[in-house]
Amino acid sequence: MAEKNEKSRVDWFLLTITLGIMSLGYVMMVSSSLHLGEKIAGNSFHYPMRQLMHIALSFVLVSGVVLVPMRFWERYGSIFFIFGLFLLVLVLVPGFGIKVNGSTRWLSIMGLRIQVSELMKFCSVIYISGYVVRHQETVENENFGLIKPLMLFSLACVLLLLEPDFGSSVVLLTIAMSVMYLAGARLWQFVILIAVVLVLGRELIYSSDYRLARITSFMDPWADPQNTGFQLIQALIAFGRGEYFGVGLGNGVQKMFYLPEGHTDFLFSIIAEELGLIGVVSVVILYTLLIFRAFSIGTQAEKLDLRFSAFVAYGMGVWFAFQSFINMGVNMGILPTKGLTLPLMSYGGGSMIVMSVALSLLFRIHYEVVTTTTQKSKRNKKWEDG
Repeated sequence: MAEKNEKSRVDWFLLTITLGIMSLGYVMMVSSSLHLGEKIAGNSFHYPMRQLMHIALSFVLVSGVVLVPMRFWERYGSIFFIFGLFLLVLVLVPGFGIKVNGSTRWLSIMGLRIQVSELMKFCSVIYISGYVVRHQETVENENFGLIKPLMLFSLACVLLLLEPDFGSSVVLLTIAMSVMYLAGARLWQFVILIAVVLVLGRELIYSSDYRLARITSFMDPWADPQNTGFQLIQALIAFGRGEYFGVGLGNGVQKMFYLPEGHTDFLFSIIAEELGLIGVVSVVILYTLLIFRAFSIGTQAEKLDLRFSAFVAYGMGVWFAFQSFINMGVNMGILPTKGLTLPLMSYGGGSMIVMSVALSLLFRIHYEVVTTTTQKSKRNKKWEDG
């Protein structure tokens, strides 16, 4: 019986979904990067081997992080957020940040390229979850009780926009506002704040030719097919070629130097071309199940009054939901182009590691929920017997 209880503390449903997403992502990443590895490194398996190393390192870190109690993250959440801000500043310092395709978003740590915005999203979920627990009455009852944390998040967004990384700044604000709303913040406050954000966002877009081109090109990519619209046109061609069942694994044409970033930001388009509508729907279902499970774990934690753990689970669910939605929307041409990866699927060591660690917190929360439930059951049984 004890052994059975121990096994039940592993969330097998979440583990199965996670492995399904990572496995499908790896297979498609291999298919979309073989030719690229041959051209860049003279080795077809350059990217597959590196991604395999990323996944292996992720499993090592996850096996350690999952042993860390949630009270540790609650206690040091503010420090993690400050550390994230420090990294956002550091990446902008000449000589530290790595510039790719006109954006300075990466730091090189022990040979591993880390996208700082991914770390910041993780730190933000931890920080805002702790904040709404510590300041519950302020968030629920005071007019504009959410202004204080949003000022810090605004600072982070300004630093992200300097990289520039407009997409990650939107994800960051969405995480913060969603968690505060779930914690009981008043709805009318969000209406005002969203209106302010929209006005400021409009000004930011029109103040930069780069951002304006990125935002507006998706509405008519054929207006400039060789420049701003090129990437989206190639992605749409990939979707059109895939039809219902795809052209077959490995048989895609768009990845052959037509569609830039086919193994990273536009991996979803390669899935659509090679696996068709069936592949696209499968990916959507997998992410839906992952997000559903995150919110389910959060609900269970909240019922047991594990409020910090509950909001962390909600925050992770919002993060994965919103980022995957944006990535898919960009690939399908219904959203402006953003440099956001498809969680746990796209190529990239930093993204894979950070999101795997984020998932490890969900496994830890599930473990603590089951442990707390078991302990309460034992106490109730002793009380009934006594």
